[in-house]
Amino acid sequence: MKIEKFKKSVFGLVGKKISYSFSKNFFLEKFKNESIFHATYEIFDIPKIEDVLWIFKIPYFRGCNVTIPYKTSIIPFLTEVDLEAKSIGSVNVVKIEDDSSIIGYNTDILGFEYSFLKDMKKFSYENARALILGTGGVSNSISFILNKLKIQYKYVSRTRTKTKRNKEVLRYEELDKDLMKNHKIIINCTPLGTYPMINFCPLLPYKYISSSHYLYDVIYNPYKTLFLKKGEEKGAMIKNGLEMLHIQAEESWKIWNS
Repeated sequence: MKIEKFKKSVFGLVGKKISYSFSKNFFLEKFKNESIFHATYEIFDIPKIEDVLWIFKIPYFRGCNVTIPYKTSIIPFLTEVDLEAKSIGSVNVVKIEDDSSIIGYNTDILGFEYSFLKDMKKFSYENARALILGTGGVSNSISFILNKLKIQYKYVSRTRTKTKRNKEVLRYEELDKDLMKNHKIIINCTPLGTYPMINFCPLLPYKYISSSHYLYDVIYNPYKTLFLKKGEEKGAMIKNGLEMLHIQAEESWKIWNS
C-alpha cells in the first residue's frame, strides 16, 4: 500500500496515558518534510484495549503504532501477525491493508538492536549479563535481541511469575550485591519515570551500581529519567529510548508505505 501524497490517510499511536509521546510531532514533521499533504497522525489514548475496534473503523485509517500497555493485548484484535512479532509476542506496528485486513508487526526489535549496538562498541559486552526490568511487551522485544546477541539475562519484576519463554522472574528485593555485580547491563522496560511521573524509578539497590555498568531506559520523555540519573551518579554509561523511538518509527513508515 503506497502512501499517496494527495490521498487522505490517518495514522496514530494507540496506548494508555500517552500524552507525553513524541510520536505525533515526529510523524507530522516527517509528513511536512516529505510533502505528504493529506496525512495526519493522532494520539489515541484509550482506557481499554477493546476500544481499538472503533479506531480501526475510522475513515481513511491506514495504521498505527502501539505502546504501553497494549503491545501484547492488541494481538487478538488483529487479522494476522507477522511471524517475527508472533514469536516475540509483542506488536508495536499495525497496518491496515487495502482488503481491510489488520496486520501486526514488531519494529521495536530493530530500534533497540541498532541503538543498543552503537553503545556496545564502547562497552565490552562479551560475557556480560543483563537484567530486564519488567515483563510486558517491550521486555519481550528486548529479550529477543539479547538472545540474538547471546547475552544472558534475568527478568526482574515486583512479583514472581513466569514469562512467555517460561523464564523465572526475580523480585526487586532479591537483587543483592552479587547479582548487581554480575549483571552489568540493566534495561528498564517499565513505565516508571515516564513524564509526568518523573520522580519514580525501579526499586533497584542503586548503591551497587558502578562505572562498569550500562543502564538503558526505553523511556525517552523525560530525556533523563530518575533511573538514568541514579546510574549516572554512580558513573555508569546511560542511554534513553529516543533513538530507539526514531528507528522503530522509520521502520513503521516503511511498513505502512510498502
